[in-house]
Formats: sequence, structure tokens, C-alpha cells
Amino acid sequence: MNECYYDKRMDFFYNRTKTDTADEWTGPQLIGVLCFGTFFCLFIFISNSLVIAAVVKNKRFHFPFYYLLANLAAADFFAGIAYVFLMFNTGPVSKTLTVNRWFLRQGLLDTSLTASLVNLLVIAVERHMSIMRMKIHSNLTKKRVTFLIISIWAIAIFMGAVPTLGWNCLCDITVCSSLAPIYSRSYLVFWSVLNLVVFFIMVVVYIRIYMYVQRKTNVLSSHTSGSISRRRTPVKLMKTVMTVLGAFVVCWTPGLVVLLLDGLNCTDCGIQNVKRWFLLLALLNSVMNPIIYSYKDDEMWATMKRMLCCSSEDKSQERRSSRIPSTVLCRSTDISGHYIEDGIIQGTICGKGDLGDKGNS
Repeated sequence: MNECYYDKRMDFFYNRTKTDTADEWTGPQLIGVLCFGTFFCLFIFISNSLVIAAVVKNKRFHFPFYYLLANLAAADFFAGIAYVFLMFNTGPVSKTLTVNRWFLRQGLLDTSLTASLVNLLVIAVERHMSIMRMKIHSNLTKKRVTFLIISIWAIAIFMGAVPTLGWNCLCDITVCSSLAPIYSRSYLVFWSVLNLVVFFIMVVVYIRIYMYVQRKTNVLSSHTSGSISRRRTPVKLMKTVMTVLGAFVVCWTPGLVVLLLDGLNCTDCGIQNVKRWFLLLALLNSVMNPIIYSYKDDEMWATMKRMLCCSSEDKSQERRSSRIPSTVLCRSTDISGHYIEDGIIQGTICGKGDLGDKGNS
């Protein structure tokens, strides 16, 4: 029967992997990583708080897509909390941690990153359902959206707790990984491959959206001579899709590949030299998400700017902001079931949305 090491401190496991955390996290490198991480965390807290507040405050954002967007902002906010906890429990401090505290440190990171990833996938599927059916928003009810949000966090918490629940190497230290000294290499392979598969699914979904929008735009352009602003609408969507894909590839793929190499016990890959930088790169995705999904939307940006400036919202400001063209929102208030194609050809969707708002007021 194998001996278990639940009562050992982390220095026992770090020494086995020959990871000198004290020497690696000193001097200019330590200062650079901490400054970089602190700036990122502050931006994550501020920007994602603004996104959540904007969705709650502006009734024009009360649709499934924006509820999921707010949940993505909450996941990214949680990622900032997880990284702050990491900064105070890393470097030379890592060797003094107990096994349970180290599990908590890594569990917070795994939970936050999984929540962001799964939320991005759900948003991709929701956009796919809407655009493929030629509708502005999906038919998801508030109950279904709530169920999806709860499911996202349940999956994230479970994935973060899997090593603590038993998939670790505390009772078989011969299978311990290098980057995560008490994680089993088989778990790292599972976690990295699973996330890469989810990433592949997202790529396929967004490529389908891109190709569909491009094909419809070409067909409609040959049958109508609409205004430049109306023709730019699908182009903006395509640019957003490509930005999402590029950001996710750059921020996530390197770290997932490094984890996979560690799980495959690649001793000559030099993964210890790049681990912290790829962790920061993965964190960068939480910084970019509010920019990609929110700041490109004119009305979202206007709402957050009003909150930042602490200006009073009189009726004239509300009317003026409601007329700001938006890639998604200028058509979001038209809930009568009109198709996107009709809106592009006739150019009346935004107008109907504004009239509907005035009629309800």
C-alpha cells in the first residue's frame, strides 16, 4: 500500500521536482511580475464591475446575451480575486504552504479560468442559435439563462475541486507533475485536453457564424443599395468574431500546451522557465473580455462612461444615448420577431426599437 503525504508541507513536493521557487522569484523578475499582475487585477476589477453595473442599470441590456455577458464579467472578476490570492501565496511562500492551502490556491485559479472558458462557450452557442435562425436574440427565457449561469459555476467549482477530491498524487508521488507538484500528470493531461477541445468547439462555432454572416452580406449587398452604416453592421460583427478568436488563441493556447507537455512528462521542454509568463498571458484574457464584448458596443460604452463621470441622467441624455448606433443593441429592442435580413434591407429595425421605447415610456 502506498504511503500518503497529507501532512507534508509543500517544500517536500517542490524539492522532489527540483523547483527552486526562492531563486526564481527574486529581484527584477519578481517586481515585474507583481507590477504586471497588480495592474491587470485593478483593471479586471474596475472594468468588469462596470460591465455588470451597466447590464443591471440599462434595461436595454436585459436580454439573454447580456445576462451571459454579465456572468462572464463576474467570472473574470473572480479571476482577479484568484490571482490576488496567488500573488500573496507564491514565490518563496509556496514552500511554506500546507497541502490544503496550496489546493485552495490552485482551485481558485482552475475555477476562475474554467468559468470564463465555459461562459465563452455558452455565449458562442447563444450567438450561433440567434444568427443561424436569423433572429436578434435567442429564445432563451430568464429561467433557462439562470439555469445556464448556475450550471456554468457548478461545472467550474467541480473542475476546481477535482484534485482536492482525490485526483492528485499525494498517495503516489511518482506520478506528480512538475508545474503542480501535488497534481497528478494524468489530471493535467485531462484538464488541458478538455479545454483544448472546448476551444476547438468555439472556433468551429465562430467560423460558422463568420461564414454565414459573410455569405448573407454578399447576397444582400447584390440586392440592395442600403446606406453605408447598415452595410457596416455585419462587418463589425465579423471583426468582433475574429478579435475573439485571436485573443483566445494568443492567451490560452500557450498555457494549455505547457500543461499538456508537463502532463506528458516532457523533461526537456523548459516549461519551468515560461510558466509564470503563460499564467499572466492567460490572465490577459480576463482583461480583454470586457473590451471585446462590451467596449465595442457604443451604448454599453456610453452607459459605463455616464457611470464613470457620475453625470445625472436626464431625458435628453437618455434619448441621445438611445440613438447611438450599436452592433447589437440598435436592433435589440425589436422583439416582434423580425429577421435580420429584413432589417438590413429595409433599414427600419433601429427606428422601430426607438419608437417602441417611446411608446412604452
